[in-house]
Amino acid sequence: MLGYSICYAASYGFARMGWYLPSGGVLFLAAGYLYYKDYHKSGNLVHLRGVFCAFWTGGQAMACLKLSNLQSSWSLLTWACFYVALSGFWWTYELADRLLGEEYGRRRQAASGSARPLFRCMEAVTVVSVAAFVLEASVLKYIPFFVKGVPHAYSEFHLSGVHYFTVSCVLVPSLAVLFFLEGGSRRRYRNVMAVLMTIISLAIPILCVSRFQLIFAVLLACFTFGAYYRRMSPWVIPALFLAVLPFYVILTIARSHDVAYLNGIFEMKNSGMPIFISQPYIYIANNYENFDCLVEALPRHTLGIRMLFPVWALTGLKFVFPYLISFPLYVTKTELTTVTLFYDAYYDFGIFGVFVFSCLLGLAAFWLVNALKNGKSQNPMWYVLYGQMAVYMMLSFFTTWFSNPTTWFYFAVTGGMAWYCGRDRGRRW
Repeated sequence: MLGYSICYAASYGFARMGWYLPSGGVLFLAAGYLYYKDYHKSGNLVHLRGVFCAFWTGGQAMACLKLSNLQSSWSLLTWACFYVALSGFWWTYELADRLLGEEYGRRRQAASGSARPLFRCMEAVTVVSVAAFVLEASVLKYIPFFVKGVPHAYSEFHLSGVHYFTVSCVLVPSLAVLFFLEGGSRRRYRNVMAVLMTIISLAIPILCVSRFQLIFAVLLACFTFGAYYRRMSPWVIPALFLAVLPFYVILTIARSHDVAYLNGIFEMKNSGMPIFISQPYIYIANNYENFDCLVEALPRHTLGIRMLFPVWALTGLKFVFPYLISFPLYVTKTELTTVTLFYDAYYDFGIFGVFVFSCLLGLAAFWLVNALKNGKSQNPMWYVLYGQMAVYMMLSFFTTWFSNPTTWFYFAVTGGMAWYCGRDRGRRW
């Protein structure tokens, strides 16, 4: 952490002088250093602390480059919040590891007999997801992929309470990964069905024109594989991104997001920058700008109401008491509404909330890493849960995962499947 702190102070100093390239450059070095330390110690490409440090700090490094006219100099309080977000996570994990942990490196214990319940879980989730999608399409009378000229067709494709079940399809590819890693079935038709269910689960995000759900499903499957088989090649993730890229482009076109439309929103300083660079840049960098907007404009803290949104949403209380969700979103531009993982923590309790929340995340990451090495991985759902956490750590720059009801719905579904897999542990069939 000493090296990170020195790089962070240097980045802040460079930013104050308007030297944005070195400001971002030193943070890129810090991100790579922190990730390498955890990877070198554990041999785990998807080590949760390493993933969080790499992508949270790497995202901030991109934001420090200030390549868009939407970006401005951050306040000192914003810099302090970003620092305590990482340091709270890192030190909590480190202290827990020193006091309670063991050397990470024990070989995984085979979860023998897990193929059958995994197949049943795949069947259940696929059937429920398809049924929910058909219900939404029938009631709303359209499928977003076939709607032309409406950029926000996906955001309106939503029946309250039903859409959670529709998007549960993203869990199926990770279940398929575990199914085949556990040996699959002796019956070829079941293996074929597992592949077909995976294809269907990936088709639903495409039909919904949801680039995020498609990427989430692929990342979750990849990280689940990495949690189960830690000798995963470092080239797997880039290869999967290249495989998903054509679908991402198709969905961008299907959402009526042409180059002129996107360039008009992004306001890049270099108007000639290719869209395949400016789009991912702004979708990462501007989230940190939105956090700074919040710090500058927030009149008062909401004392927990924002982070309890999953409770208001999943219980229906948001319809009974609308004021529970009637707080403005402070962003640089109305079209760019993604925010960082710590946005709601600051909204509720300021920098103290950011620090406490980051410490809790560090403790949860430590618990999950140790759960896999201490034999609890006999239940295959631990790998899916680990994969979900890895995705949230990787995309920590993207949104407030833990005040999103969909996240908790995924956790609940995973917990239900874990209970079922723990009961149905027969031989391979």
